[in-house]
Amino acid sequence: MRDWLIHLKRGEYSSLQAQIREALVSAILDRKLDQSEPVPSTRKMAKSLGVSRNTVVLAYQGMLDDGYLVARERSGYYVADKALEDTAPALRQAKVKPASVPAADVARHFKLKPAALENTVKPLNWQDFPYPFIYGQVDHTLFPLAEWRECTRQALGKRWLGAWTNDSWASDDPLLVEQIRRRILPRRGIMASDDEILVTLGAQNALYLLTELLVDGTTRVGLEEPGFPDARNMFRLKTSNISFLPVDDHGLLVSPALDNLDLLFTTPSHQFPTTVTMPLERRMALLKKAQEKNFLIIEDDYEFETNYVNEPCPALKSLDDDGRVVYVGSLSKTLFPGLRLGFLVGPKELVAEARALRRLMVRHAPSNNQRAAALFLSLGHHDTLIRRLHKAYRQRWEIMGKALADHLPMSSRNPSFGGTAYWVKGPPRLDSERLAKAALERGIFIEPGRLTFGGKTPPQNYFRLAFSSIDDKKIEPGIKLLAETIRALG
Repeated sequence: MRDWLIHLKRGEYSSLQAQIREALVSAILDRKLDQSEPVPSTRKMAKSLGVSRNTVVLAYQGMLDDGYLVARERSGYYVADKALEDTAPALRQAKVKPASVPAADVARHFKLKPAALENTVKPLNWQDFPYPFIYGQVDHTLFPLAEWRECTRQALGKRWLGAWTNDSWASDDPLLVEQIRRRILPRRGIMASDDEILVTLGAQNALYLLTELLVDGTTRVGLEEPGFPDARNMFRLKTSNISFLPVDDHGLLVSPALDNLDLLFTTPSHQFPTTVTMPLERRMALLKKAQEKNFLIIEDDYEFETNYVNEPCPALKSLDDDGRVVYVGSLSKTLFPGLRLGFLVGPKELVAEARALRRLMVRHAPSNNQRAAALFLSLGHHDTLIRRLHKAYRQRWEIMGKALADHLPMSSRNPSFGGTAYWVKGPPRLDSERLAKAALERGIFIEPGRLTFGGKTPPQNYFRLAFSSIDDKKIEPGIKLLAETIRALG
């Protein structure tokens, strides 16, 4: 109460005395005043508000008469027990009500309305569902909590106190940049210098930075169809010149449809959401096309660490000789999505501009998270975790593949890359959004595929089933129950 502040609006709808009373009564009825501490004295309140002491005395006297305050000799004014016994409407009516004031029309000032864009909605309580085939979440039982806790403890120690408590403006943790350059990128065949790497708040932040830097109303953007909805939404906020490019069993088609682009967004290693992998020959053809037609490529390598089926195909960026590809990666799929750490790799001049833009937005990713992740990588815990994930995911990949073959035959094929999800094609007349609602009533969470299509008449019968966060033993029963739900829908 000693530092309690009341703001008075002079010349407004009610007197100063009434405004003081209203503020105190509201605080009392909302139980925001401690009965053990005195309210400010009339002298102090008057000085604080710049009003006469008589104004405050009259306000306090009225509250004494109405039972909101009690006066204790040589001690001051306190909240009365009686005032807190009943907070019924009768007491609340004592508060002075302001006159009706029209709300500001904030909406007319909006230059963008991202809330109007459709996005995949995922429940925060997904762990409560018996069969959570949800994408992008992790199985907490696989995460090495003790090792992460130790890295966090080390990061918070005195040795690196300055590394995470200081404001580093636009700079990244040098240890994390080193680990990305030495441990992560070489697995994808990418060689980069420190000034060609930028740490971001997840891959999503990297994509947004690139959209802001590279796209305006005249930019011609190409997107895979189907493709990543959030990337499509980011581009749509900047331009209407978007082309949806077909995907076949080998990923994005290299065709004349690419000839008039300025920018292409693609997921060649593990196409989103179909899971197909672009072969080396087509990657080379795509790079040749980009060079001939002079467009840039954003490569989203969103599950680069979850290839446990075939030999890894080099990233598109690793084949890029003239700096035409900007590579985007993330630690969400191997560490955990709540960490919000990703990175982009590109030409020095592009990274410098992205760094300057990031500084205006968030300065840098949280330094404590960066240092903890850097230690986790440097001590080999990340490599151990990847091996553990590969073993678990391979088993779930096989279980789900067999369950789909048994209960939903001819609906999907095993992703050749591995990954953490299956792309499923239901019966021709199936409405996957209707299916998702019906499945949810049976404790099954699936993700309808309509939002991954950007065209005007998207197919309705596709959906995605992920297995990164569901127990092995629940996969087959869940698929069986899902198949029964599809049959029940007719």
